[in-house]
Amino acid sequence: MKQLVDKFKKYLRVYVKMTTNSFVIWLTRRSAFTIFLIGKIVRYSFYFGFLIFLVKNTNGFAGFSGNQILFFTATYVLIDTLAQFLFRSVYSFRQLVVSGDLDLVLVKPVSPLFRSLFGGADPVDLITLPAIIGVVIYIGSLLSPTILHTTFYILLVINGLVISAAFHIAVLSLGIITTEIDHTVMIYRDLVSIGRFPIDIYKEPFKSLLTFIVPVGVMVTIPAKALIGLVSPLGIISSLIFGLALLFFSIKFWHYALKKYTSASS
Repeated sequence: MKQLVDKFKKYLRVYVKMTTNSFVIWLTRRSAFTIFLIGKIVRYSFYFGFLIFLVKNTNGFAGFSGNQILFFTATYVLIDTLAQFLFRSVYSFRQLVVSGDLDLVLVKPVSPLFRSLFGGADPVDLITLPAIIGVVIYIGSLLSPTILHTTFYILLVINGLVISAAFHIAVLSLGIITTEIDHTVMIYRDLVSIGRFPIDIYKEPFKSLLTFIVPVGVMVTIPAKALIGLVSPLGIISSLIFGLALLFFSIKFWHYALKKYTSASS
């Protein structure tokens, strides 16, 4: 147990150091930082503004009320922003591979997967996160959830991040094998963006595809439905098991990809 605690403290210190370095780099580019921050704020403002206008004029859709639709969208934005904040270094991983700098990562006494996945947080997302969390809490409170449903929601949001981590690990693995990251990440972003609305609005077989094959539903829709009280305990347990299984297989894929890696010194 003590070894696990010591290992956790070690990786926490490493993460704080990498995040600090990432923030310092961003602060040296203040103009770019300001532009990105303004862009994020404008994007979310227009996004929620349009959605509020839409649900007010339609009284919701797919059997959900206007506030429930807004909560689905707020949950999507929360999970997506948290994932971008935590896994931002995935977007620059290709440069490590093609330049041979991944060799230096592999020889360090830190897990290369940890370094590649959590190598640098995004301060722009950190600044917007408090406002997003505030929106989620406010809209969620309008739905009058119970403490149990709120607990289920928090667990499933964490599970959504686990699924997102599994996707990003798969992207890293493909990056080692194919040296291609950008297009794969964009495909992932496009697929996840489908979850901004409940997957119930889609017809079969697309709905089942988004639930069982491309688990956008498990990642985004089910957490929001859990807070509303539309998910059974069995559905929640199944979602958690599915998330852990996806993470397990993505890590296996990572180890397979490392065996295929050809270092710069080869």
